[in-house]
Amino acid sequence: MTDPSAAAESAPERITTVPLVAPRDGVPDVVTDERGLDRAAEAVAGGTGPVAIDAERASGHRYGQRAYLVQVRRAGAGTWLVDPVACPDLRPLDEAIGGAEWVLHAATQDLPCLAEVGLRPRALFDTELGGRLAGRPRVGLGAMVEHYLGLQLAKEHSAVDWSTRPLPHPWLLYAALDVEVLLELRDAVADDLARQGKAGWAAEEFASLLSFTGPPPRVDPWRRTSGMHRLRSRRGLAIVRELWLLRDRIAEARDVSPGRVLPDAAIVELAAAHQRSTTPPRTVSSPDPRLARSIKRHADAILEGIARALAIPEVDLPPLSLPVTGPPPPRTWGDRDPVAAGRLARARELVASVSKELAVPAENLLTPDLLRRFLWEAPAAPSTQEVAEALQALGARPWQTTITAPLLALACEEHPAEALPATPTSSSSGHFRAPETAQN
Repeated sequence: MTDPSAAAESAPERITTVPLVAPRDGVPDVVTDERGLDRAAEAVAGGTGPVAIDAERASGHRYGQRAYLVQVRRAGAGTWLVDPVACPDLRPLDEAIGGAEWVLHAATQDLPCLAEVGLRPRALFDTELGGRLAGRPRVGLGAMVEHYLGLQLAKEHSAVDWSTRPLPHPWLLYAALDVEVLLELRDAVADDLARQGKAGWAAEEFASLLSFTGPPPRVDPWRRTSGMHRLRSRRGLAIVRELWLLRDRIAEARDVSPGRVLPDAAIVELAAAHQRSTTPPRTVSSPDPRLARSIKRHADAILEGIARALAIPEVDLPPLSLPVTGPPPPRTWGDRDPVAAGRLARARELVASVSKELAVPAENLLTPDLLRRFLWEAPAAPSTQEVAEALQALGARPWQTTITAPLLALACEEHPAEALPATPTSSSSGHFRAPETAQN
């Protein structure tokens, strides 16, 4: 087995690339009816090996993240393009795939919208996540295809409005090419991971994605309005909330992106202008022509929203910030708990060192949130086993705890050694062997 320290050198950069301009079998017709879906399912069921899957959404154009095109490719079955608007129930295709491995790039982006149409994986391989674990500095599909396959993949249609009907031929060509390369890319990434002794790590990560249904819902999502940090009054936040909710209702009813109804900048500008008002305004506008046009289109509803916000009793206004439910921001640790701040600084240094040696991003070794949650209230001088059990209870995967538990145990020592632990290596079984000084 190759030492993980050689990870960055395991797959040399390619010097030249060849443009990939057309699918080898041409661009297939889009499946738009039940009969076509049955043919697609029959073909996929008769194919062999993993199944490449991709989905195109209309982010920035439509409300929500539904799929507007699903692409499937399998050896012996060819490429199929399916319209999930015309065929909203793709369970026949799901049954045809069965337990075969899905191959996706950036799986968390597509899994929720694919589940909405009845497609759910039993096994998967994520080429983007695999690239991260393999130490690739750029993991976009184009960069990965260029590095591993020596092909140049055009991405000029990635942000178009895929809800357009009929879909233009150049867009369909682009969509077909996205799955054209996935199966070959999967094998190249898998070989790279195996050379580096990381195949087991990747398998754990991929298995964790099988139950992914999307990020958890945010508390008060209106607080994500860009630029809202400039507001310093609860009344201003109330105006933002009313206008955000108004915008969301209009966007959902019209099936358009909320930003196309009213930009964040317009919401914040209106809140800043009227947060000190004692009576509702009679007119609303903006010195910015672009924002003024958006405001004018919805002026009556905006005036009503601002009036509602100004009528809210002081006691019912939203707080300036939400209660902290986890560890405080790291920048405050030094003042609130210098000992915890020291643990965090040492842990970050140790994890960064091992991250570099293994050519795995630090956030993949252990998410920053999980690292902070453990270290904020970590016991004094815990054993490696105690740290591992705590990390697993917080959601860390076994391969992550194997690598990071000894490091965090060392970071929690009252008098940690001055030197960093020795360069990490892999055992013959493919598991990380921690430095002896980190074992308790």
